[in-house]
Amino acid sequence: MEVDFSEMRNELQSRDGLWRRMQLECQELHTELLKIKEYKDMQEIQIKHQSSHVQLTEQLESKNTELLLFAESQESQQEELNKIRNHVYREEQSHCSEQERMKTEISDLTEKLHQKEITIATIMKKATLLERQLKMELETKDKLLAKQQLLEFRHQVIKSENTHLKEMV
Repeated sequence: MEVDFSEMRNELQSRDGLWRRMQLECQELHTELLKIKEYKDMQEIQIKHQSSHVQLTEQLESKNTELLLFAESQESQQEELNKIRNHVYREEQSHCSEQERMKTEISDLTEKLHQKEITIATIMKKATLLERQLKMELETKDKLLAKQQLLEFRHQVIKSENTHLKEMV
């Protein structure tokens, strides 16, 4: 009986360890969610930066107009204007590719989060099933223990009756 109780205690400890690992994984997932929110906030800042970039682009276009007026008389000013245009184009291309990369990364992180939520749900279902099985096993063992105690009690009664009968004989 002590061996059974020891086995049950070990099983409970192992299940407790599993439960703690699940809680730790939930905490890690929560941390990842916070990182994703932080990443999203950073993206919003970049979008605001993009609007300021548009304003800067508009200002550059205004300057380009002024440069064109002076370009007729000065060839060096024309070269400078071309350099500015190339730089703006490269910056826009770089910004667009960076935005696409961020969208892809957010999508990947969202997919990972979804997969981890599925994993958590599966683990929770398994934990609930194991808990039910453990309760059923405990009930069965309690019934067997009660039955054994009853049989021992009956054995003691019969033994004392036998002793009494032997004394009478």
